[in-house]
Amino acid sequence: MRCISVLGAVRLGMMCLLGLASAEMAWAQLPPKVQMPTNTKARSLLEKAQQQTKERDFVKAVETLNQLNQKFPSFGEAFLLKGSLLKAMGDNRGALAAYRDGLSKVAPEPIHASEYQLLGDLALSYGDYQTALDAYRQLMKVAPKAQKNLAKSQRQLLTCEFALDAMKHPMGEAPLPLPAPLNSFKFQYFPALTADNRFLLFTGRPAASSGEDLYVSRQNKDGSMGAPVPISPAINSSYNEGAGSISGDGKTLVFASCDRPKAIGNCDLYISRRTGNNWSPPINLGLNVNSTEWDSQPSLSADGRTLYFTSTRRGGQGQEDIYVTTLQPDGNWSPAQNVGTPVNTAGKDMAPFIHASGTTLYYVTDGLVGMGGLDAFRCEKQGASNWSKPRNLGYPLNTFENEASLFITSDNQKGFCSRSRASEEPPGGYRLSRERPVELFGFAVPPAVKARETSTYTQGRVFDANTKKPLKAEVKLYDLDTDVLTQFVTSDPEYGDYTVVLNEGHHYAMYAAADKYLLKSLSFDYSSQHPFSPTALDIYLEPVRAGRSVVLNNLFFDTNKYDLKPQSRTELNRLIEFLRQYRDVQIEVSGYTDNVGAPESNIQLSQRRAQAVVEYLSDHGISTTRLRSKGYGAGHPLAANDTEDHRQLNRRIELHIL
Repeated sequence: MRCISVLGAVRLGMMCLLGLASAEMAWAQLPPKVQMPTNTKARSLLEKAQQQTKERDFVKAVETLNQLNQKFPSFGEAFLLKGSLLKAMGDNRGALAAYRDGLSKVAPEPIHASEYQLLGDLALSYGDYQTALDAYRQLMKVAPKAQKNLAKSQRQLLTCEFALDAMKHPMGEAPLPLPAPLNSFKFQYFPALTADNRFLLFTGRPAASSGEDLYVSRQNKDGSMGAPVPISPAINSSYNEGAGSISGDGKTLVFASCDRPKAIGNCDLYISRRTGNNWSPPINLGLNVNSTEWDSQPSLSADGRTLYFTSTRRGGQGQEDIYVTTLQPDGNWSPAQNVGTPVNTAGKDMAPFIHASGTTLYYVTDGLVGMGGLDAFRCEKQGASNWSKPRNLGYPLNTFENEASLFITSDNQKGFCSRSRASEEPPGGYRLSRERPVELFGFAVPPAVKARETSTYTQGRVFDANTKKPLKAEVKLYDLDTDVLTQFVTSDPEYGDYTVVLNEGHHYAMYAAADKYLLKSLSFDYSSQHPFSPTALDIYLEPVRAGRSVVLNNLFFDTNKYDLKPQSRTELNRLIEFLRQYRDVQIEVSGYTDNVGAPESNIQLSQRRAQAVVEYLSDHGISTTRLRSKGYGAGHPLAANDTEDHRQLNRRIELHIL
């Protein structure tokens, strides 16, 4: 959320005064085609209101016009004149009523084109779509071709048509404010959660005079959220820290901060990483990411290695655009790239949120037809960098007001957003939008709003198998159908904890690796009707030492066959990387079967499967002097051969260090 600065408030105040001056000038003479009333009393009241305006007694002028409206209700021009005065004074609701009444009493002529335009804009600003639609349609009939902002009004007409239809077909229930102890501040916005929903991050300002800080609310055992606390003294400072995003495992934080020393632009993006319970001092993401303009509203991918954000830098599609950068193997972020069309438009494209699945992007824009102002849209990833046509999330997630931000949980069940609390403008007064409290809202995610893929997670801790001490390890997740790395996280060096996000409908291989430890291979098959829910999985790594072994869980063969299936290439390629890292290591690839079938056949099958692995390794540059294969048939079972699940455990390939 881009808060109004003190300079902006002064500018708005000056605009209001300029509006009053313009109103006074407009009253210097009536429009040439407006006929003065023939009734003496009506003429007298009109001249009195005109004189009061010249004397800058605008309240009295409105009171006089009210008398004129009551005594001569058919004189539409008097309502229109009152509308122009109320509009200049900042009483937009009063102006809306006056223009609506006045235009209903005058003939539709080109002279009233600007007033139809004003009526449409005012009605749309309050969500009165039918009044706005009628006004814009009348404008299109009478407006001269040179009418200012006519193209914008044509666009607003489409907005009204879309909104009226959307309200007839609502998508789900309206968001509701989150319960206490949340929403205890004057302003709270940009909600973001970890993949396990245990931590809620948001930007908060306890009072209107407060600066922006980052706060965290932790989930209680009963599922409710606890009282928010400042995230860390290492993060919050005397500068504004706002619009934060946290990785799925809660270990990487990116946030926006403005006017810090040695900043690149007026607002830059900063990164901090958590070790144990401590956050590192924030580091500016540098010139590859930040520009000399405004960079804010970050959204991290689940593994913290892809970052979407909003920027006003030059060379974009419109005013604000969405950009993306990725963390490179050398630890640097790639030069930020404009996401491009169809996501970015000629308008404002802001507040991106990439779902934990990595397949669906949500954001707000005023560059596409919607309900008015900034609307929330979703689009789906197509290939490496293309996106589908954005789709409006409809009513009631979108309203006539600007939508600020959106977050959908990894399981596609709950949504969060921030909204201004409804409030009335004071009669005859002028209220800045920054004075309206902003709260966190929640909602059940309707089907049309859900991300394309639902996600779950596996989390646990990584230990040394001998000492049982926590380990810092790389945990990588590969899609076995494509051999594409989809997640890459690091377990905490103090506690060993990790979290990895998995998407429904995929078959994954997961690997945990640490220096001088054997590669640990795990498998998650969600490609069919397997239970899809969070799992707790601790990982124990064996040191690279003679006599140690590990099961290779992602090698696949057809029944009674020894040809490696294509999905095996991920495991084989990781094994090659391991052997290239430890060039002095010699291994035995050991094959095992269950006890079904003749012992001689099982020995032969297990030997051929082990040999197939050795041949793949040697074909890809691993010296045969380091490799040997052996089949053990049904020997050395890991479990009793009494169920299919147990027999599947026994059908395996192991790697033994010689």
